[in-house]
Amino acid sequence: MATLTRTTLLTRSTRLIPKHSPLYSRTFATTPSTQDASSFSSSPETTAETKDVPPLRLSREQRAVIEEMIRVDQAGELGANWIYRGQYAVLGSDKKVGPLLEHMWEQEKHHLRVFDGIIAQHRVRPTALRPLWEMAGFALGAGTALLGKEAAMACTEAVETVIGGHYNDQLRELLKIDHPDIAELRKTVQQFRDDELEHLETALEHDAQKAPQHELLSSAIKHGCKAAIWISSKV
Repeated sequence: MATLTRTTLLTRSTRLIPKHSPLYSRTFATTPSTQDASSFSSSPETTAETKDVPPLRLSREQRAVIEEMIRVDQAGELGANWIYRGQYAVLGSDKKVGPLLEHMWEQEKHHLRVFDGIIAQHRVRPTALRPLWEMAGFALGAGTALLGKEAAMACTEAVETVIGGHYNDQLRELLKIDHPDIAELRKTVQQFRDDELEHLETALEHDAQKAPQHELLSSAIKHGCKAAIWISSKV
């Protein structure tokens, strides 16, 4: 089974984003690994994104699409937080893997804070399954970590492959909606997509594919993530 790397997903994005678009230059001029999660979270621009934003002024059809995106993304970031929480609970003291998990978890905490704000500001109904995603995320994170460092990284690889592709799909849809109210949402999705692909790259660099039964484990996690995305879009 071919593995989608950050480079592959970003290359695919060139087919989705016209070269004359400002989004093209932002996407491919940015090097996510050089950005610190704490500095991004404290940026005045980021704070402004989630402060005093009026409800989206869109057609009924457009709003339905945007509401589903926001609900799914908030649920996804919630699940990612609890996956890393579970992994850190098991491997946090490891001198090599612990700092990596902490860095990725801090970025996911920031993602969740932003989407929690967007949910409230744009009056979007959040998923009704928050407790389920918290328990499932922690169980997946802790369970794979108990199998070893490689399995924990394989979990990250699988999850971030699905989420990176999911954010790319959303960018494709957002580019179809020519409306000023979604400009900040598009920038947020783009930035978070880059962060998730950084996590994918980190997992691959730290022996994700050396995990026992890698293909089976990866496939199961990917299918679970895709099912969670679909369920969260409805419930």
